[in-house]
Amino acid sequence: MTLSRRCFTRQLASALACCCTLGLGAGQAMAEQAEYPVQPIELLVPFAAGGTTDIIARAIAEPLSKALGQPVQVSNVDGEGGILGARQAARAAADGYRLSIATVSTTASNPAINPKAGYHPLTDFSPIINIAATPNLLSVHPSFPAKSYAEFVKAVQAKPDGYRYASSGTGGIGHLQMELLQSLSSLALQHAPYGGAGPALNSVVTGEVPILFDNLPSSLFSVTSGKLRPLAIAAPERIAALPQVPTFKELGLEPANRMAYYGIVGPKGLPAPIVQKIHAATAQVLQDPTVRKRIEDTGAQIVAASPEEFAAQIKAEFEVYEELVKQRNLTLQ
Repeated sequence: MTLSRRCFTRQLASALACCCTLGLGAGQAMAEQAEYPVQPIELLVPFAAGGTTDIIARAIAEPLSKALGQPVQVSNVDGEGGILGARQAARAAADGYRLSIATVSTTASNPAINPKAGYHPLTDFSPIINIAATPNLLSVHPSFPAKSYAEFVKAVQAKPDGYRYASSGTGGIGHLQMELLQSLSSLALQHAPYGGAGPALNSVVTGEVPILFDNLPSSLFSVTSGKLRPLAIAAPERIAALPQVPTFKELGLEPANRMAYYGIVGPKGLPAPIVQKIHAATAQVLQDPTVRKRIEDTGAQIVAASPEEFAAQIKAEFEVYEELVKQRNLTLQ
């Protein structure tokens, strides 16, 4: 055999071996996806325990464990208004063993205002399912001189920059939704950011700050107990718990009629079979009356959207707040 033929033979053998190796690797990957999950799954909550995000995560964790055949363990990673936990979730291995609860704050408002978030909501996650959505509520301390949204606008316009509103922090949904409302109503308010929804709520209940834009689950008890006066709600229609409160759409402010969402995402590149398996298991869990009641008791509405629908919603919300940040020249400072 000539030298050239020997070289060709070795190259051919090497190529065939490589193809076999790649084939075995691909086959093994497909097998692993088909068997998924074979170990416990971490469901990361990018906020402190006790809030709406945490409640929803824990409502589905145990039944999801049964549906998937492996423990689903909730982990709280609080910090930077949800960005710290979302960043960790985005950097996880694309194997389905570290998932995260995604919210409007972590996938829309915060990354829209923070260029150093360390992830991009449209390219660094694999949307799996939107579990539920909650209305957002504009409320005031009972001493505030307004009993309706029209009176609220009149009072604020009579005293430009004279009133403060509390939020869970700069870049959070409460902050940017209030900025959106101001842009639609020609209002001028001062932002008072706090280190979480709890402290923000407390500041308004005690009268330290007179105005709050917050998730309904956080505010509902204070409203029903008379510690807050509700003025308008961001929801598709009026809700049974507060039938007297109009929606922003009714007030002619439909762009402000934006609900908060709570869904599951994985890191980018999560294989489609794994995405579908998690989606199907979660959708099944959301049919359980006990799970549904626990979630709905927070004021949330079950959604169970497809991965494609959830991806479209994340994109729409991010683009709204990205444009708002530009229009109002908002920064973290």
